[in-house]
Amino acid sequence: MKEFTPIQSSRLLLRPFKESDLDAFVAYRADPEVARYQSWESYTREEGIAFFESMAKARFNAPGEYFQIAFERKDTNEMIGDCVVHPLAEDARQVEIGFTLAKRFQGKGYAHEALTTLLTYLFDELKKHRAFAVTDVKNEGSIKLLENLGMRREGHFIENIWFKGEWGSEYLYAILNKEWKR
Repeated sequence: MKEFTPIQSSRLLLRPFKESDLDAFVAYRADPEVARYQSWESYTREEGIAFFESMAKARFNAPGEYFQIAFERKDTNEMIGDCVVHPLAEDARQVEIGFTLAKRFQGKGYAHEALTTLLTYLFDELKKHRAFAVTDVKNEGSIKLLENLGMRREGHFIENIWFKGEWGSEYLYAILNKEWKR
């Protein structure tokens, strides 16, 4: 099992969470616009503390386990979002990814830069075969981002999830290592 070592892009540092991230983390996760397409409705400080405690014990790249990675702006050292890496239990060469970004930083290319950096690391360093992401069909920002990353829509699940009081539909996007390298 490899420990997660921070990786960087031109504007961002992707790294493990640290205690000083708590307030920013809770603030953007509590934002209803940020939470709209996420699994939570609201987010409390207590939930943030519990999350940080669980991440302190989490193992990076462990089959079947989720590992969240903070990303911060290098110019301000401000944590602005996070992404998740989830190698499948049945085949750890395949990995699910996800992301959350504070509202005031959306539309500035930060999520694209973070995921480009993450995917390059997953494919080049960890030799993953396939990365995939699932998004709500109404989440236009995520759809655009995933497509701009070169991911292809592989699936359209219709009313497959009970989500926030109604049936939701999702898209599955994926990219292979050999496609990423092109």
